[in-house]
Amino acid sequence: MTNKDKKQKKTKHTSLIARWVSIVTLTIMVSFVIFSVVIYSIVSQQSLNQQEETSNNVVVTLQNRLESIPNELQISNVIPSLSPSTKRVLRGVPAINDQNSATSAFNDDLLASITNPDISVAVYNTHNEVVFSNGDTTPKYRKFKGENKVEKIQHGTHAELLTYHTVKSSRTGKIIGYIVVSNQMTYYNRLMKNLLHWMLIISLIAVIIFIGIAFVVVKDVVQPIKEISKVAREVNDDPNSSMRIKELHRNDELEELAITFNEMLDRMQRYIDQQKEFVGDVSHELRTPVAVIEGHLNMLERWGKDDPEILDESIKASLQEADRMKHLIQEMLDLTRAEQINVQYPNAVTNVYDVLTRVVADLALVHKDFKIQLDTDDLPPDTEIQIYHGHLEQLLVILIDNGIKYSTTRKQINVSAGVSNDEVTIIVQDFGEGISQADQEKIFNRFYRVDKARTREKGGNGLGLSIAQKLVTSYHGSISVDSVEGQGSQFKLEFPVLTKKEAERLKKLDQKKKLEH
Repeated sequence: MTNKDKKQKKTKHTSLIARWVSIVTLTIMVSFVIFSVVIYSIVSQQSLNQQEETSNNVVVTLQNRLESIPNELQISNVIPSLSPSTKRVLRGVPAINDQNSATSAFNDDLLASITNPDISVAVYNTHNEVVFSNGDTTPKYRKFKGENKVEKIQHGTHAELLTYHTVKSSRTGKIIGYIVVSNQMTYYNRLMKNLLHWMLIISLIAVIIFIGIAFVVVKDVVQPIKEISKVAREVNDDPNSSMRIKELHRNDELEELAITFNEMLDRMQRYIDQQKEFVGDVSHELRTPVAVIEGHLNMLERWGKDDPEILDESIKASLQEADRMKHLIQEMLDLTRAEQINVQYPNAVTNVYDVLTRVVADLALVHKDFKIQLDTDDLPPDTEIQIYHGHLEQLLVILIDNGIKYSTTRKQINVSAGVSNDEVTIIVQDFGEGISQADQEKIFNRFYRVDKARTREKGGNGLGLSIAQKLVTSYHGSISVDSVEGQGSQFKLEFPVLTKKEAERLKKLDQKKKLEH
């Protein structure tokens, strides 16, 4: 794939903000539409029930007036059954005259029903002939099953309610006619129209507001992601870049992600720096022994191979330098591994007492001309710390070997250990040359030697204490030195002590990891 293709591939993407805003807005819109439909349906049904009740009241009133007629409904028997006020309305004269009291007029419930401008009433006989109507528009009769039928008819945006009812004679029990009531539902239609109108306006405003809110909220979430992506691209283009994600001040998962991301980049940067240091240090330290071996080989090639004495000297010197190179490479590898402890041994647990007694006994056996003493009176036998046992052994060997190497006339090494304030302290003391105050600040640096000439004679490369410091730091401990020139040095290691519960948890994790591999 060419660079141009890679660039095109990178640029082909949909904006996360646009996508999330669309999803959030669509979700809110659908929810709002559902809510609006439910509200509209409830209001519509409630209003329709009221209109049905109004139509039913008219039907019941007419039924009560007409059911006393024994025979088929006719104009001659329907009109007398209606109230005087109703008859006056039908003749087109005022419903109330001077001889009627207000009480009799207002008691006429039929009058109140049929004077409603939305109500059109028609009474049919069994021959489908109109025998009574209260207006210019007469609702048509349609055959229906049963005694009653309610029908809603939609005329565009206008709804009409039709109620059909049979009239039975209370005397004979026979069907003598039919009542048809048409309700134009002006209030209902106006209410539904206004409700729909305002719902559309409110929906439009709500959508705009929701889009704005969704944009602000989503942008607030996506902005840190864009920042992380920007930093990732920068580091990908330049692994040595020091660019990091700025503090988000959010106290949420995104801030946790940013912190973890920065820690990951810092770790990667440390690995890169370690690699550079390793290559630089190795190339620097190997230059001298390689030059020495090369010089001896050149000398032998020119004329030294014919001189047994020079040949023997060159071979010994070359072997000595080769051996020093071997030790140097091993120490460099140890140093590199010491900087990656959290990857190799994240859950290792070690009993301090067991390691101390074993290492001191082994070194005392090797260095019989030295008196190596161990004091563990203040160290409980079950004291455990988070460290790989091999690394604790390596720390003790480095410090004890260092003390032996720089000892003078008093060939004694004291090792003591104790627990105080939830920390275990290990002290390795020698009675040798000591270290000046100026050198104490540098002895943990790579390849630093207090006396380079004498160190080379003793086989040192200046990496032991640097390895020790890296190991201790990797296990969240500390290492320090207290020394007086001419009297000796005292190195102190400190590690946090594990509780039994924590030690058990780490052991289980370590066992689980071993089983997985």
